[in-house]
Amino acid sequence: MRKIKLYIAMSLNGKIAEKDGSVDWLYVKDNDDNPDHGYQKFYDSIDTTIQGSSTYKQVESWGIDFPYPNKKNYVITRDKSLENNENVTFVNTNHIEFINDLKQEEGKDIWLIGGGLVNTMLLNEGLIDELQIFVMPIILQDGIDLFQNLPNRTDLKKIKTINHDSGAVEINYQILK
Repeated sequence: MRKIKLYIAMSLNGKIAEKDGSVDWLYVKDNDDNPDHGYQKFYDSIDTTIQGSSTYKQVESWGIDFPYPNKKNYVITRDKSLENNENVTFVNTNHIEFINDLKQEEGKDIWLIGGGLVNTMLLNEGLIDELQIFVMPIILQDGIDLFQNLPNRTDLKKIKTINHDSGAVEINYQILK
């Protein structure tokens, strides 16, 4: 069975984006010479992404090429008017059933990109297997929480912690089921 991994950065106070969805704060001052933090290795380990519609819309607003080419990309939404395109498939019904089936397919692991609502939905359904969290050296005044609404109590086992030269702290957890 494939694993779903939440690979995400957050501020010290648990925000994954500012209130308007921006994430320009990820590029911290005095960053080290190698800001990759293992991203390429992680990216090569997955073949599928899942994200919420607000996260997808934010990425689209940046005016850049779609950042996850050659991957199967799914957007979780309730909006039935959205049409699939060359980059993504919109999943607008039976979200949990769809993701359960996705985990059973052959392939590499699945990257849960976010945002906060989708993170909470999948956490509460027991569908996330691992968390790879980058705590960035910044405190945001307001923003989108890593887990929005009410996440269920979830026990974690720390796999490893890495202190990066940029000041980011990477914490990897396994979700105990």
